[in-house]
Amino acid sequence: MEEKTDALPPIADFSAWYNEILRRAEIMDVRYPVKGLYVWYPFGFAIRKNTYNRLREILDVDHQETLFPLLIPDYEFMKEAEHIKGFEEEVYWVTHGGLSELDVKLALRPTSETAIYPMYALWVRSHADLPLKLYQIVNTFRYETKHTRPLIRLREITSFKEAHTVHCTWEEAAAQVEEAVRLYSVFYHDLGVPILISRRPDWDKFPGADYTIAVDCIMPDGKTLQIGTAHHLGTHFSKTYNITYEDTAGEQQLAYQTCYGISERCIASVISVHGDDTGLVLPPLVAPVQVVIIPIIIGKRRDEVMAAAETLAVDLKALGIRVELDTRDMRPGAKYYHWELHGVPLRLEIGPRDIDAGTIVAVDRFKEKRQIRSVNEVIPLLDEIQATISQHAEDAASGKITICSGIEEIKVAVESGVAVASWCGDRGCSDLIEAETDASLLGSDLRGPHAEKLGGVGCVVCGKVGKAALIGRSY
Repeated sequence: MEEKTDALPPIADFSAWYNEILRRAEIMDVRYPVKGLYVWYPFGFAIRKNTYNRLREILDVDHQETLFPLLIPDYEFMKEAEHIKGFEEEVYWVTHGGLSELDVKLALRPTSETAIYPMYALWVRSHADLPLKLYQIVNTFRYETKHTRPLIRLREITSFKEAHTVHCTWEEAAAQVEEAVRLYSVFYHDLGVPILISRRPDWDKFPGADYTIAVDCIMPDGKTLQIGTAHHLGTHFSKTYNITYEDTAGEQQLAYQTCYGISERCIASVISVHGDDTGLVLPPLVAPVQVVIIPIIIGKRRDEVMAAAETLAVDLKALGIRVELDTRDMRPGAKYYHWELHGVPLRLEIGPRDIDAGTIVAVDRFKEKRQIRSVNEVIPLLDEIQATISQHAEDAASGKITICSGIEEIKVAVESGVAVASWCGDRGCSDLIEAETDASLLGSDLRGPHAEKLGGVGCVVCGKVGKAALIGRSY
């Protein structure tokens, strides 16, 4: 039975497109009977696996992976007042074990500081134990009261990578925050997702942090999605949980800490930033199927074509390529539609004429067709496709960023993208910008070429010396 080939909503109607692509491309099923909880389809989970495998490779160079419990006793959770105030409305509490009421309420982790740091207090003894750099990839639970959306705003975050580090000095912790930003830049470069890096305003930083650096991407509708954060925690938590070390002089000192996280929003960014009207456009790095082979059966040479296609599949697998041989009883056009919808980077077609000519038809996800003669040409082709996907995304993101010198320009910019404007750092000026533009001042100290274009322009509100700020509407 051939599957439907009716068109997706255009990506210009991003909300409708996003909901449909999750279903049709078999990313997540939204029909689980608890609001804000979703089920990974195997195809979507394969994207997740490939994505997080790359994240692990980056982190494992100088971090160690670990696993802490999901349940946090309330007396540990409630210790850090500022931190808890930031999460108190989002916590799920376990109050019963079977039919018995628990003596101690247990929180389902909304984030793991209060689960990890009591153990760090036991593990850290000497300066020789530092720096300590651990991470885990776990599920976290937050009682979101806003509109939930798969991969973007959930009540169960199924794939939360959180790193927690401990250092001897504030400066060493600050250097680790910069290292986290560098690692995230590498990760998103590999995913082909352009990012904007800025410092969150003090009133929007992580609860209990000295400061927060955030990573955002721009979605097709011009809104931003926060896809990574790094927090300098100072000694806020080490004071609360008594995380101290003996320095070289034999004195006890409070440790300095950082934490930084990425969730499955990274996959939402890949789906959204690269997708088009036809469906997913997956970078070869994370595509569950990097190459699909379509046998073209004509006349009486079916067995010959199938044998050639099977040999081709074996040869590609030997090169480490994730390949699928599509032998379904369907028209070639329906197969093309299916694999384009699923974002497969490269399609190879082989039929009697190709066998006679000693060639293979190669069609990339952008429908550019060429002929190749050897499987050895496939890996360079995939590299070329990866670069093309990245460049398309970079061009699209640049087109949604506007350098603004006044409020009126910001108003126009945030209708379809983000604004970069000078801001002095004053809360009053930020409030006025937000009130006038119906957008948020997302961060200051914006990094990159867009910030450099502002030059020495003063704050768009008061005219005082300012820094590049990112202004936009966000998820």
